[in-house]
Amino acid sequence: MSAKLPRSPLAPQNFPKMLPVAGVRLATAASGARYQGRDDLLLMAFDKGTAVAGMFTTSKAPSAPVDWCRRQLRQGWGATRALLVNAGNANAFTGRKGDLALQACAAAAAKQIGCTRGQVMIGSTGVIGVLLDASRITGLLPALAKKLHPNAWQAGAEAIRTTDTFAKGACATALIDGIEVRINGIAKGSGMIAPDMATMLAYVATDAAIPGDVLHILLRKAVQGSFNMISVDSDTSTSDTVMLFATGKAAHGAITRAGDPRLRDFRQKLDAVAGDLARQVVRDGEGAGKFISICVGGAASPRAAKRIALSIANSPLVKTAIAGEDANWGRIVMAVGKAGEAANRDALAVRIGGLPVARKGMADPAYSESQVTAHMQGDEISIDVDVGVGKSSATVWTCDLTHGYIDINADYRT
Repeated sequence: MSAKLPRSPLAPQNFPKMLPVAGVRLATAASGARYQGRDDLLLMAFDKGTAVAGMFTTSKAPSAPVDWCRRQLRQGWGATRALLVNAGNANAFTGRKGDLALQACAAAAAKQIGCTRGQVMIGSTGVIGVLLDASRITGLLPALAKKLHPNAWQAGAEAIRTTDTFAKGACATALIDGIEVRINGIAKGSGMIAPDMATMLAYVATDAAIPGDVLHILLRKAVQGSFNMISVDSDTSTSDTVMLFATGKAAHGAITRAGDPRLRDFRQKLDAVAGDLARQVVRDGEGAGKFISICVGGAASPRAAKRIALSIANSPLVKTAIAGEDANWGRIVMAVGKAGEAANRDALAVRIGGLPVARKGMADPAYSESQVTAHMQGDEISIDVDVGVGKSSATVWTCDLTHGYIDINADYRT
């Protein structure tokens, strides 16, 4: 980008206070590969015995780091010792040279941490199709390893940003066997957001003692209700990654299955952290001025409810109407109709901001355009739709579509 973007008006007031997670240390540095005057490289180090799970993009053109992490996870759940993330270059569609650059970075990080290169997870985000200069990263790693610190979570969140206008973090404390465990997460994402596990990266760490196969089940559920329920622009990145690390430092009893009732509080808190990070990504949608919650009920199945909600969320006509504070509810009806899922036109009901808009195939007699317009003038917009064919529901979060989105993406590489 040619200029620093203004902070999103939807941003939280402050970065959360994130306490250390036992067994996790972080450090950041500026490589100068794309950005000037800011850190763009993150190294996270984990103590021995740390387990890991990951969810990745469904794109058929995945980045080299996505392929790398998938390959390491396939070789068996368990040991990981480091995570290395660079911002500004996605190392995607870079062929054999991209693979070699990644391997050089992994080997250099492994040397500093004292592990095998397969125990180093890699993340990259930024421009697609540009070769990654590994030397800009490998040369910084000795100094980076020396400054690893357990309290560098905000610095880590800042370093992985691309077009993000604020650093994203979330944290929670859960109980397992009455023992407190911490959950810290950071994420980046602003555009190219429609995850199918958006450019989106998220990394969550806990001191809980949970094996990798169980972590995977917990992470998959958390992603389904959070990162897979957001959209900024309907585009799925080559680099989407969500990873969960568990250092095993907490002194609770052994966990062997995801359904263990002792994990109930942990599951709820993990879901909350993932949901918080996902919604922050939407609040930082490129050019966004309004945060939109879309709840679809009365659907034939959860899948149908989600598809209808995403049809509304991804409609340029709906998003631009909201940007213009225009109570044009006909566009919502249009988006329901085009979703390709069962809906009863003559039973359809729409509410905006909790206010009646349409029902039984026409405008609701109680509809007041002035009241709905007043709601549209706020920065938090809610849309509720009942499609009248079943009992399933889904909630999706998105943002409006403004000229700012065009400005950012027309100028992204210059």
